[in-house]
Amino acid sequence: MKLTNKIGVIVDSFGIGVREGLKKAKDVGADGVQIYAVSGEMDPAALSPAARRELKDYIASLGLEISALCGDLGGHGFQDKTANPAKVEKSKRILDLAMDLGTNIVTTHIGIVPDDRQGEVYHSLQTACEELGQYAKGMGAYFAIETGPERAAHLKSFLDTLSTNGVSVNFDPANMVMVTGDDPVQGVHILRDYIVHTHVKDGIRYKEVDPREVYGALGYEPMDHGKIAQMVSSGEVFREVPLGEGKVPFDAYFAALQEIGYTGYLTIEREVGEQPEIDIRAAVQFIKRFQ
Repeated sequence: MKLTNKIGVIVDSFGIGVREGLKKAKDVGADGVQIYAVSGEMDPAALSPAARRELKDYIASLGLEISALCGDLGGHGFQDKTANPAKVEKSKRILDLAMDLGTNIVTTHIGIVPDDRQGEVYHSLQTACEELGQYAKGMGAYFAIETGPERAAHLKSFLDTLSTNGVSVNFDPANMVMVTGDDPVQGVHILRDYIVHTHVKDGIRYKEVDPREVYGALGYEPMDHGKIAQMVSSGEVFREVPLGEGKVPFDAYFAALQEIGYTGYLTIEREVGEQPEIDIRAAVQFIKRFQ
């Protein structure tokens, strides 16, 4: 097996701001970057057309490209129909920004897909994703749902109900290992028709957990990245660890991505740790061993 996929890094993982993070991504050997584009300096509302052109040119001047933007709006995802109109509009603006910056992928969490297909929450998710999927498809783009909150087969059954593949998948093997206990290798084959972006991360699961306690749901606390970071670092239920030290079977996982013909980015995400640059630099070298 010889990987030919480009390597990406989530700029925000460095914790030093966008511009410095971009330079650091280049320094650690990445080909591209993923950037959060929800608030602050990367909020679509804060970036004029001129500012977008300047940022795109700056990224290109570093020899980088954008693998995806992160448009995760947190909270209850799209489970709450009263909050969805504003969230759907914000998501569209993030996709517009992505296209202006040269990528056609926005990753997001939509909220856990419930088992009850007849319930209001399932309908709310379906309605929002149908609208977002059609919007993305109309410009040759994708909203990519991150794996983890539900098992791969259940996520596929939900995606199959939508009229387009404008809503697809950002495959994160560690989330599956840590939260649902799902097999990421099998998951790649199940979701093969939907995978447009991936995260490279590793983790260990110590005991079973209700995904709603991690990712939030109506009737539970809303999803909070700070809370998740605390959970993955505490190791009480699961722990995020450097690549190769957890339970993601990377040999088989990378082989599965090759088998389905995935040619997109392998984007490193490091949500915890005191020395993210060291961990990310090591992660780049870990992936390069497969190239």
